[in-house]
Amino acid sequence: MIQVKELTKSYGMQVLFSDINFTLGKGERVGLVGRNGSGKSTLLKILLDEESADSGKVSVPNNYRVASLKQHLKFTHENILEEACSALTEEQKFDTYRAEKVLMGLGFTQLDFQRHPNEFSGGMQIRLNLAKVLLQDPDCLFLDEPTNYLDIVGMRWLARFLRAFRGEVILITHDSGFMDEVTTHTMGIWRQKLVKVSGNTQKFYDKVFEEEEIYEKTRANLDKKKKEMEEFVERFKAKASKATQAQSRMKMLEKMGVMSELQNVETLDFSFNFQECPGKTLLEVKDLSFGWENHKPLFRDLNFSIQRNDKVAVIGKNGKGKSTLLNILAGEINPWTGSLQKHPSLLLGHFGQTNIQRLYLEHTVEEEIASANPEMGMQRVRSICGTMMFSGDLAKKKISVLSGGERARVLIGKLLARPTNLLLLDEPSNHLDQQSIEALLEELKVYPGAVIVVTHSESFVRELAQKLIVFRGDRAEFVLGSYDDFLKRDGWGEEEENEKVIQVFKRDRNEIKRLRAESIQERSRETSPLKKKIERLEHTIDINEKRASHIENDLIEGKGDASSLSIELGALRKVIDQEFEELTEISLKLDEIMKKYEQKLNELGEP
Repeated sequence: MIQVKELTKSYGMQVLFSDINFTLGKGERVGLVGRNGSGKSTLLKILLDEESADSGKVSVPNNYRVASLKQHLKFTHENILEEACSALTEEQKFDTYRAEKVLMGLGFTQLDFQRHPNEFSGGMQIRLNLAKVLLQDPDCLFLDEPTNYLDIVGMRWLARFLRAFRGEVILITHDSGFMDEVTTHTMGIWRQKLVKVSGNTQKFYDKVFEEEEIYEKTRANLDKKKKEMEEFVERFKAKASKATQAQSRMKMLEKMGVMSELQNVETLDFSFNFQECPGKTLLEVKDLSFGWENHKPLFRDLNFSIQRNDKVAVIGKNGKGKSTLLNILAGEINPWTGSLQKHPSLLLGHFGQTNIQRLYLEHTVEEEIASANPEMGMQRVRSICGTMMFSGDLAKKKISVLSGGERARVLIGKLLARPTNLLLLDEPSNHLDQQSIEALLEELKVYPGAVIVVTHSESFVRELAQKLIVFRGDRAEFVLGSYDDFLKRDGWGEEEENEKVIQVFKRDRNEIKRLRAESIQERSRETSPLKKKIERLEHTIDINEKRASHIENDLIEGKGDASSLSIELGALRKVIDQEFEELTEISLKLDEIMKKYEQKLNELGEP
C-alpha cells in the first residue's frame, strides 16, 4: 500500500498538481490519466523518489518493493541472459537459473539467451525489461507508456500479463481501451487536482464532468444571489428604514467566497477538408508485392479495393510491412510487382511517421500548415493552428524549436488543410493524449471519405474498422468483417504464449485460498448494505402496494371521502414509483459489484 498526502509540484510559475491525496490499495491496478504535460510522469518519478516534490509526503511500507518499466529502452550487456541477470540482487547474482526461468516464461528460448538485446523487436525488448523488473520480485509495478514499442499482438500479451500480476500497478498509457482492459481503478490529474474512482476511464470522466457541472451551477446561483444582494444594498443603503438590513447584507457579501469560472480545457478539434469523389471505387490494388533489397518479400500478391467510405485498419506485428504498404499507396515507394489504379478525382492525405522529418524547419507553424493548401485563406490557416493548440503567437514558432509531439500536431494540421477523400494514417495517435485520440476517432467515424489506418490499438480498430489488412507470418491479406470477427475466425495464435504468462505467475494453493477469501470478504462488505436496502425497499413497496390496493377497493365500493382517497392514492403511487426507481438503481449497482468480484475470482482460479 502506498499513501500520498498533500503532494504539490510545480516548475517555476507552472503548477502541475497541488495538495493531492490518494491511497494505492492492495491488489489495485490503477490507470493514471491526464492531459499531456499535466504531470503524470512527474508523479511517478516522485513516487519512485527520482524527483522531489515541493511539499507533501509519500508513505511506503517497509520491505515493500516498487519497480518501474521505463519508456526508454537501454541495454548495457552483450546478451539477454547477462542483461536479465544484471537485475538480480547481490545475494542472488549467481542464481542465473532464476533469470532463465523468467525469460523462458516471457517467451524467450534457450537459443535466444546468447543473442544481443538489440537483435530483438521492440516488443521483445519490452519483455526483456519486464524480466529485469520481475527479477526484483516487486510488490508494485509502475509503467509509463509501456505500449510505445508494442504491436497489437504484444499489447494483447501485455494486457494478459498485467491481469495475472499478483501485486499493485500504476499504469500510464494513451490507449484508453488497453487501460480499461487491465485496470481496476482510474485516477487522473485534472485542473491540478487528483481524482480517483473505482472503474474505467469513462467512469472517471463522468465523475469529473458531473462535479464540474455541479460547481458551475453552484457558482451561477452564488453569483445571482450576490447580484441580488448588491442591488438591495445599493437601493436601500441611504434609507434609514432599510439601513440595518442593507448593512447586514453588506457584511454577508464580504463573507461570501469567490467561485472562479472554470476555464475551458483545450482539446484538439479535428475537421478534415473532405472533397467528394464521383467514383464508387477510389483505389484498386492488384497483385502487390514488395520487399527490401536482399531480403525476402514483406508481402506478395496482395489484392484489394477501397470504396469511397471504407474504413480499413492495417494490423499485425512490427516489422512486417504495414507502414511500407501505406508509403506504397501514397506513391512514395514503388512496389516490386503489381499495380495501383487510382480514380482521377482521388485526393490523398498521408500521415506517416517519417513525414514528421520532412517538415521545413525554418517555417513557422502557420507557414507550414499554409503550404499544404496554397488556395486556403489565412483566416482558415489560423483557425487550424488554433485547433492544433497553436493559438496566437504560438503559430509564429519555428518548426525547429518544436517537440516531437508538437511537430506531429503540425503534420495533422497540414492534413486538415489539404482537400482529401482518402486518408492514409500511420499510427496517428502516438503523440496524442486520450481525449485527443477520442476526438480524432469520432471525426474519422463520420468522415465521408475512406480511411486506411495503421494502429496497434484494439479499441481503435474495434470502433472504426469494417475491413482489415492483416499482416501475419510472411504474408498480408485483405479481410472483410470486424476485428472481433477476425479474432473468432482466425486469431493471433496466442494460446501457447498466454499459457507461459500464466505459468510465470502461477500461485500456490494456500495463496489462492487466501486471496479468494479476501475477495469474498470484500464482496460481502460492499454488497451487504445494498442487499439490506433492497430488502427494506421491497418490504416497503409491498406495504404501500397493499395500501394502494385497499384504497382502490374503497373508491370502487364508494367508501370514505372520494376526494381525500384519490389524493392519498396519487401520493402513494408517486412514492411507489420513486421506490421502484431506487430499487432498480441499487439492484444495477449490486449486479455490477457482483460481476466485478466474479471476474476477480475467475482470474484467481480454483486452489
